[in-house]
Amino acid sequence: MKLLQVPTAILEERIKEELEENPALEVTEEDHEDGLTDETKDEFETAEEFEEKDGSEDEYENIDISEYVNEYDDDVADYKLRDDNYPELDEDRVMPHRVETSFHELLLDQLGMLVVDDRTRKIAEQIVGSIDDDGYLRRETTSIADDLAFRQNIETTEQEIEGLIKKIQQFDPPGVAARDLQECLLIQLQRKKGNGKSVEMAIDVLTYYFDEFTKKHYDKIQRGLNLTDDQLKDVINQIIKLNPKPGGDVSEANRGESYVIPDFFITNSAGKLELSLNSKNAPDLRISEGYKEMLKEYDRGSKKDKRQKEAVLFIKQKIDAAKWFIDAIKQRQQTLYNTMHTIMDYQYEFFLTGDETRLRPMILKDIAERTALDISTVSRVANSKFVQTEFGTYRLKFFFSESLSTDSGEEVSTREVKKILSDLIEGESKKKPLSDEKLTELLQEKGYNIARRTVAKYREQLNIPVARLRKEL
Repeated sequence: MKLLQVPTAILEERIKEELEENPALEVTEEDHEDGLTDETKDEFETAEEFEEKDGSEDEYENIDISEYVNEYDDDVADYKLRDDNYPELDEDRVMPHRVETSFHELLLDQLGMLVVDDRTRKIAEQIVGSIDDDGYLRRETTSIADDLAFRQNIETTEQEIEGLIKKIQQFDPPGVAARDLQECLLIQLQRKKGNGKSVEMAIDVLTYYFDEFTKKHYDKIQRGLNLTDDQLKDVINQIIKLNPKPGGDVSEANRGESYVIPDFFITNSAGKLELSLNSKNAPDLRISEGYKEMLKEYDRGSKKDKRQKEAVLFIKQKIDAAKWFIDAIKQRQQTLYNTMHTIMDYQYEFFLTGDETRLRPMILKDIAERTALDISTVSRVANSKFVQTEFGTYRLKFFFSESLSTDSGEEVSTREVKKILSDLIEGESKKKPLSDEKLTELLQEKGYNIARRTVAKYREQLNIPVARLRKEL
């Protein structure tokens, strides 16, 4: 079950760990030579150096290794469910590595340009260290002062700390070290002073009407500051260009793109769907040839002393552990394949067309019944795995949804309703966005029996704000 939860991207590391811990387990290689290797010889010698156990030699008298000698002769992994017909990458190729500067390192570099004494620098470094990755300073000045007093034995005042915060707020990226969104945006606008009257008006709006602006109560702002429609548009354009997370750009740039490694591939071959597993899910594992050879040598030998028998018991233990791991990997592959194949059959129309409205209602129980697996097992597969199709890569839980009845009594997936709801909002006039009541009427006209509160719930699940917040001038 633990292996089943491991994503494909991490499975390779898990296998490497097992290979390092168990020398009786190895990856199949075409040019593998039979016989003892230096590594397995060392393991054999290590086994012979075991301290004598309490008890007589009788416990070593009857050691049956026939099943080990014969069982693994042709033990090459035969459970790969996908072949990659791609040329192997050159393992000797030198791969470039990025040299990155973290967000906090960037701030400390700028701090080095300030002409301050050692004491002040330590205070400033404490402030920089308290800044979150998104660029905000959320710790209270009193807490920073306490940290300095207790951890570095530096006595300071809130006024001194505030003065240094103001200096750090002049660092790049603009808006860093702000305590909240309002201060962050105002810091950025202050740097733009002198670039036109719209900047001055934007500062007034965020200073005196910040709550109204976030709630899009534009009429109150216009009345309060005597702004025309054109002036309000200029102010909005100035504000939406600002960065609400100044530290995010640096962090994301250094973190790089986040890639999803699919666990399954579904291809359309002349109208017939074909499923395959990512090759990383099915490594070629087998019992070490060296360990099998050691057992054979022991079996051929006539004189078997206690130390040899201890070594053989050690080898059997390692081989049993390797066999268990190979079987666990095999079972993992079979469970993944059976679950995904059942999902593919259940949602066949979607995988053929890519049309979300063709998704059928499907819950974990539906797949569990068809695969004879426990619901918790299906849940583990659905929550942590991805499938690549010609229409994109999806998390498996994307295909699970509840059902909703239409006027004709037909059951449709809630995913289908959400797709239509999303399309309606996308096609609305942003000057007069559709209310939840209107969206409910439109969905009912299409034959979907749905209540307004359900529409509101689906809209929130799609992370779509209410009509007033979608309004544009």
